[in-house]
Amino acid sequence: MTDFRSLHLGRSPGDPLVLPGPWDAASARVFAEAGFPALATPSAGVSAALGYADGDAPADEMFAAISRIVRAVEDFGVAVSADIEAGYGLPPDELAGRLLDTGAVGCNLEDSSGGVLDDPQQNADRLAAFRAAAGDGLFINARVDTYIRGVHDPAQTIDRGLRYLAAGADCVYPITAPPDHLPGLASGIGAPLNALFRPNGPSPQELGKLGATRITFGGGQHRQSMERLRQDANALKG
Repeated sequence: MTDFRSLHLGRSPGDPLVLPGPWDAASARVFAEAGFPALATPSAGVSAALGYADGDAPADEMFAAISRIVRAVEDFGVAVSADIEAGYGLPPDELAGRLLDTGAVGCNLEDSSGGVLDDPQQNADRLAAFRAAAGDGLFINARVDTYIRGVHDPAQTIDRGLRYLAAGADCVYPITAPPDHLPGLASGIGAPLNALFRPNGPSPQELGKLGATRITFGGGQHRQSMERLRQDANALKG
């Protein structure tokens, strides 16, 4: 985890940490063989690979999938951060223990459930309990869901981010934040900032110049791969 944390530090503008999003062991090995030092699983892609809609995969199956991804890349020395959604309703100590058992060194934890934003201080308290349970074993990427829940006020995103950092988070992830908001968010939060790469949007390098420390892809890479497979299938059928 110390090595994974160091990947986020001292990065120059335009050179963010790019973390591909594997959805199973095979895709993880492809990214590892390409030379990426770390990966970040997306809940949407992993859920789809397991046959579920995003948010519907049982915790046991998600943790088992994360374990397989970690095992697939361990010989490459590749670190894995896992998207564990809102924590599956598990107590913080159990959640931390089960994630550590997979071999992952980091995680995303989001601050909404059922399509509704959680109270920021209650979520900060939950993060603090999770940090205490995980100790120094996990890099916590606190996902802030303001933008995807229709709250486009950067001040509220910054407030949540600062609360989560004070609670022990290492990085803040304002998912789907508009690119032109990133400079203000980076300045206001003052810690590693995760940005979501979106097709037809700024490149990872451009997002880095706007203030992003690291770039993730959500379920986008899985969707693109499935679209290519769909095209192949239709061509074969034709």
